[in-house]
Amino acid sequence: MLGILSAGLAPGMALLSYFYLKDQYESEPLPMVFRTFIFGALLVFPIMFIQHVLSSENMLNSNIVNAFVYTGMLEEFFKWFILFYTAYQHVEFDEPYDGVVYGAAVSLGFATVENILYLISNGLEFAFGRAFLPVSSHALFGVIMGYYLGKGKFTLQSKNKWLILSLLIPIFLHGVYDYILISIEHWLNYILPFMIFLWWLGLKKVKSARALSAQYARKQISLQ
Repeated sequence: MLGILSAGLAPGMALLSYFYLKDQYESEPLPMVFRTFIFGALLVFPIMFIQHVLSSENMLNSNIVNAFVYTGMLEEFFKWFILFYTAYQHVEFDEPYDGVVYGAAVSLGFATVENILYLISNGLEFAFGRAFLPVSSHALFGVIMGYYLGKGKFTLQSKNKWLILSLLIPIFLHGVYDYILISIEHWLNYILPFMIFLWWLGLKKVKSARALSAQYARKQISLQ
């Protein structure tokens, strides 16, 4: 059990540390990051219950609906909701890059508990594949979500547009990811290029968020 817990926790902690340490200005308080992580972890259980009910009622009637609605939309909406009401409106969310940190935290909290439960049920031999695919994809969905939330909070114009994109883009990407896994026979041939694209996009948003934070910091200094 200790091995499973370690393998389940390690990729989430490593990825969260990576995105946290990329903050080049004032680092976020660890208790706030940890709280966001815990909220994400707790989301697993109500979402699992809702998905179980939908499955029991035979409402998962197509792969597209399953991937984009009952997985992508359901999971990303709840993560977005938690992120918006626990971090976005908090005083510690005080620069654009903070969205990346808190987005990664809530997503990795969710992914870590989901990962541990999966390894308990299916065995430690799946740990590497789980770290590469579900855990890292959740992290990148959260990074992209957080990027747009950070952009929306610190942009005077088109604020609602960025908030909407912070929800819709992760839903779409999550839906594509799940659709590949559940619908395509030789899914490995498609999921690897998709993961490369997802990492490219996520790291591009990290770079953009850092640039926005630098610009925002210079602006704040000039106003003092």
